[in-house]
Amino acid sequence: MLGAVSALAGGMILAGCGDEGSSGTEAPATAGAGAGAGCAPAAGSQLVVLEDDKKLQNTDNIVPAINAKASKPELVAALDKVSAALDTTKLIELNKAVDVDRKTPKVAAEEFATANSLTAGITKGQGGPITIGAANFSENQTLGELYAIVLTAAGYQPTVQQIGNRELYEPALEKGEIQVVPEYAATLADFLNGKVNGASAPAVSSPDLDETMSGLKTLGDKVGLTFGTPSAAQDQNAFAVTKEFADKNGLKTLSDLAAKCSGTATILGGPPECPQRPKCQKGLEEVYSFEAGAFSSLDAGGPQTKSALTTGTISVGLVFSSDGALAAG
Repeated sequence: MLGAVSALAGGMILAGCGDEGSSGTEAPATAGAGAGAGCAPAAGSQLVVLEDDKKLQNTDNIVPAINAKASKPELVAALDKVSAALDTTKLIELNKAVDVDRKTPKVAAEEFATANSLTAGITKGQGGPITIGAANFSENQTLGELYAIVLTAAGYQPTVQQIGNRELYEPALEKGEIQVVPEYAATLADFLNGKVNGASAPAVSSPDLDETMSGLKTLGDKVGLTFGTPSAAQDQNAFAVTKEFADKNGLKTLSDLAAKCSGTATILGGPPECPQRPKCQKGLEEVYSFEAGAFSSLDAGGPQTKSALTTGTISVGLVFSSDGALAAG
């Protein structure tokens, strides 16, 4: 999770995996009588993402998902080069290049590959045509282009095909109509768990990456999928405040927020469903004992929420941890 100061750069919406299983709908809870005065919003142009020090969010690390029949050692090794090169800070910069600086995903991927010597040392295999599926948001498309670069170096002739949401591309991956997809470990684990074991099955995703990957691999075996090495880069729910708000109230972590800012003056902003979702307001209450004085219904990590933060309309807001608007400087 990010803890760095970040510049708000334009109004864009990142439809990343943070919205899957993350947010709630019902009248928002308000702070109890003993919660304290809280912390009023503070306008500012820079955002700080508060550290999730008690691990409320699950491990949505980016991981290559591969059709098992198409998997070969040189293919997995090439995809793992992307995983090794990525962390959340670099993913933010990639997203900024596309969503803020308006480069194409292909150009952003090519520049990243050059800067990080991504194709160095890749072993060529027999290769052949291969289709990389990408979800319908820019981050995933850029990751698909990175996969294409390393698979080209491994001797393949890749095509990146934008398919849509997980409900569309995951069955195509199982059937082998596409062979590779950049995925998100916890969200895919929960998706496959529901598909294989039913909607009421106990969750297999976890704040522990090893546990999440263990569950994911077990489920993948049942549907004909295998996985590369997960990257350090994560795209998941995060909670941001302005730098001015953080400095004024001495905040670095979500525990700080709960201890110092629970109370009537504190306004939490996020999507309409946030109050009852376990990774949004409900989770803040249960894991951190955080009590907001009011909830402002906005969007899921998009321009409404970021504008409400910078204009001083809300105290704290839901964002996505890899949002390009969180790029430093």
